Order: sequence, then C-alpha cells, then structure tokens
Amino acid sequence: MLEQNIQNKINTWLSGAYDQNTKDEIQQLISENKENELKEAFYKDLEFGTGGLRGIMGVGSNRMNKYTVGMATQGLANYIKKCFPISENDVLNNNKIKVAIAYDSRNNSVFFANIVADVFSASGFDTYIFESLRPTPELSFAIRHLGCKSGVMVTASHNPREYNGYKAYWDDGAQFVAPHDQNVIDEIAKIKIEDVNFQGIKENIHLIGKEIDALYQAQILAQSINKDLIKKHKNLKIVYTPLHGAGITQVPQVLAMLGFEQVSVVKEQEKPDGNFPTVVFPNPEEAEALTLALKLAKELNADLVLATDPDADRLGIAVKNEKGEFVLLNGNQTGSLILYYLFNAWEKAGKITGNQYIVKTIVTTELMDNMAQKMGVACYNTLTGFKYIADVIRQHEKNEVFIAGGEESYGFMIGDFVRDKDGIAAAAIIAEICAYATENGISLYEMMKEMYVEYGYYYETLIPITMKGISGAEDIKKMMQDFRNTPPIALAGSKVVLVKDFQALTEKNILTGEEKILNFPEKSNVLQFFTEDGSKISARPSGTEPKIKFYVGLRQDLPKKEDFDAITTVLSQKAIQIREDLGL
Repeated sequence: MLEQNIQNKINTWLSGAYDQNTKDEIQQLISENKENELKEAFYKDLEFGTGGLRGIMGVGSNRMNKYTVGMATQGLANYIKKCFPISENDVLNNNKIKVAIAYDSRNNSVFFANIVADVFSASGFDTYIFESLRPTPELSFAIRHLGCKSGVMVTASHNPREYNGYKAYWDDGAQFVAPHDQNVIDEIAKIKIEDVNFQGIKENIHLIGKEIDALYQAQILAQSINKDLIKKHKNLKIVYTPLHGAGITQVPQVLAMLGFEQVSVVKEQEKPDGNFPTVVFPNPEEAEALTLALKLAKELNADLVLATDPDADRLGIAVKNEKGEFVLLNGNQTGSLILYYLFNAWEKAGKITGNQYIVKTIVTTELMDNMAQKMGVACYNTLTGFKYIADVIRQHEKNEVFIAGGEESYGFMIGDFVRDKDGIAAAAIIAEICAYATENGISLYEMMKEMYVEYGYYYETLIPITMKGISGAEDIKKMMQDFRNTPPIALAGSKVVLVKDFQALTEKNILTGEEKILNFPEKSNVLQFFTEDGSKISARPSGTEPKIKFYVGLRQDLPKKEDFDAITTVLSQKAIQIREDLGL
C-alpha cells in the first residue's frame, strides 16, 4: 500500500497536464504492482544539492524527465527575472536577459537541453545553446564572456548511465550559493506544470560553438608557464581518454595547440556515448574506468595518462613509478602537484608578493595549506563543492590575485577565467608539469616524492559507502546522528582531541570541553575528527549521490624519497584500522 502523499502525487500526474506516454508509463507500473519503483519515483521532488539537479531518468517527481526539467527551468527563469528586471529602456532597445546552455554525451542530454532552451526562450531570454556537446567549464566561460545572467549545463557528471542532471549557474559563471540556491528552490516549489511554457521562441535561440571554443582555448593556453619547455619535450607520449564524454571536443586540441605531438586517444572510448559501454562508472576516480587507457599506455610505453569524466570538469591521471609501472594518483596528489609546480614557477618569476591566494575545500589535503603558508600565500578553506571556491574568488578578486584552486574529488581550477572545476585546463597544466619533470631528469612520480620530502608526506584515502533509495537516505542520516551524539574516543590508537561539526558550525576541544564557532557562510552536513597524532577524518553525505563519504588524512615526515614505500605501508595499515574503529 502506497503512502497517501505518494499516491496524491501519482494522482496529480495522472490527471494533470502531462503527455499520454507519461501517464501510460505510470499506469503500467501500477498494473504491474511495482510499488517500490513508484515510491522511488514519487516520494519526493528532485532538489538542488551541491551539484544542482540530478537523478535517475524516468517518470515521476523524483526523476529526470521533461516535466521536472521544465518546472526547474521555469522556476529558475522566474527567479532570474526578479533579480534582473528589464527596464523600459531595455525594452525599447530590444535588450534581453541572456542565458547559456551546454550539454554532455549522456542519454537525453540533447533532449533536456532543448527543453531548457524552449522554456528560457519562451520567458523572453536571449538563449545561447552550444551546437553540439561541450564540457562544463566551457559553459562557465561562455556565461562570463557573453554577459549572461545564468546558464544551465545538462549533465550528471560522473554518475552511472541511468542518471542525468542539471547544473545551474549565476552571472559570474559559478554555481549558485546562498541565498540564490534556496531562493531558486523556493521559486521552483511554486511552479505547477500548467505554469511551464514549453513553446520555445525560435528567434530567441542562438547557436554557439567554434567562436567560443577558440576564446576558451586561448585562455587555457595563456595559463602555460613555459611553452619553450613543451617544445623541447613535444614528443612526450600522452594517452588520453574522454570516457565517452565531452572532453573529446577540447583536450586533444588544446594539447596539440600547446605543442604536444604524441597524444593518443583511446579509440574504444573516443566516441561520445551515454551508455558508456566500456566502463561500469564513467568516473576517473575509479581505477576500472582507466583500464583501457592503461592498456594502451603500456603498449605505447607512454609517459602520462589523462582521463576526464563525461562533462570534463574532473581529471584523473596515471604516472610511472620507478619500476616503470603506472600508478593512479588521487585528487589530493594531483592538486598538490599542480600547486607545487605553480608556486615554484610564480616564486621564480618574482610573482609571489604576499597578495596571492589559493582556495581548497575542508576535506581536501592539509598539504595545500602547508605549502601555501610556507610560500607566503593565503589559503582559504571552503565547504565541499566548487561553487564555494568560486564564491571565495568573487569576494577576493578585486584585491588579491588567485593562483589556483582544487578539491580532493579530482576538481582543479587554474586561473579564474572559469568559475568551476576545469578538466581541460587541468589536463594542459599536468602535461606541462610532466615536461618539466622530464627536463629535470625525473618522473612526475619522483617529483611528487620530492614534494613530500620538502613538505611532509600526506597520505589520503576515501572510504565511500553507498546506500541507495529511501532506506539508504535514512541509514545515512542515522549514521551521522550517531557520530554526532557519540564521537569516537580514539582512532588507530590515537585520541580524538577535536571535533568540528559544520552543521552546528561548532568546534569542540574534547580534552578541555572548550567550544568555538566555525566561521562559514552556511551550514553543511560534515563532521571532522582530529586526533592527537595529527590525523583528520571527515564524514560527509554526498550531495549528488546515494553515498556517505569518509575522508581519511594522515601525515608523517618523509626523510628521504627511498622511505616512501615503507611509510606508505605503515599509513595504509593505519587507515584500515581507522575504518574498523569507525565501524565501516
């Protein structure tokens, strides 16, 4: 028996202004007694999380479909009008609010993008939509370049194939932060299906493409520090996979423009395909996703492997160790290498003047804080989500100089011409760093070890726990509540001495009982435990996936590079013990 609120939603869809195919699909689920599917499809409305709107495709209020996308877009359009009212003079001069739209390779991405374009154009907006798939960071760039007030990227990023999603952006090319995020949610909540105008106005819709590509690529090339070095090592062998996504439109081209002549694309994953036939998850964080790229790299004796997710905002890399074997670097290692290279280059050029800064998230490695402090560069920590990194840039861009930003989940930003994570720009700078390492007679892997010798070895690992559906959400909620009520006393034999609760915005010293207020602009469901020996363990339910994630960060001095493997073994065993102590 379905709960009454779920049944009421189903009845609304069956009697409302929805097309017959939609109603037939619902009736079929009813006739087949598929109560669990109906519950999952209707028990709530899709909401904006850290990554916007995201869900499984299908019928229902909790699914990605024409109607949930249309209602979200109508609510967004209404909010944009409230924030940017058109004056009489604008009307006389035919000046309209501008918005931009892009989409990736996922199933139905083109369909959803056209729905968004229709609703925006019907709202009287000049609507710029890319002629074919493009990466998320290029949309962010286009919003800023075209002077748009908002934009939408149709993507579910690295989620499984049954998902699609919708990232909404503001006029600075960044995803919404408070108060806009909640205000848009409130506006969408007012929308009934009858309020959505799906009849697009063709003259308001404008195709964009190659002209934006050229401008975006020029900005990436401008971030290069040593083009002469690249020319010297133009024959570096680079293997790249777009994982069937939008990165194919930019990464090979940008690497070629930089001067790299030996870039090989994984043929089996070159073609955009929303079914992602060669991978379980199209996520460069997953080792399985790089299987074909590593195979090709071994065949070619390549120097570097690069992989982007379907919307190409995330970058994963693999490098050779001293035995010639490929090793996957995690997001903390890749981001730290980028900063290590940029800091040294900026210092050598005399550009570190005390007015520079970087931005990272609270769950990202403390190594970045350490490097920044020693270089005399400010390091701002934000809540999880690149929208918060962009918000810090917005606050500081007039008085300080941004170098780079990053988060542990394979997201990096080099320069501030894009206000979201940028896998294209990250691929370009990593290839350049590889050339730099080669020039100095070492591999990227050896360069990472040198960084650890200089600043200390920071060992990080992620423990993701998947809990799907209604019961999963409740289990995650209970797990977080239990940790709040009864935090661990010790982890891997070291006492927990400090607990930070970003939902209560409090910091408590367990030894003294002293409490402080955490100075963050909004709350987030994150807990952090700090131990006597300097370990940091963070617990955070995902805002875009049915997961709770535990981020384990450990630190130990690395006297010399030769000690790396032995200390890695010690710290990895310690991480396993922490997992057991947390009851995971």
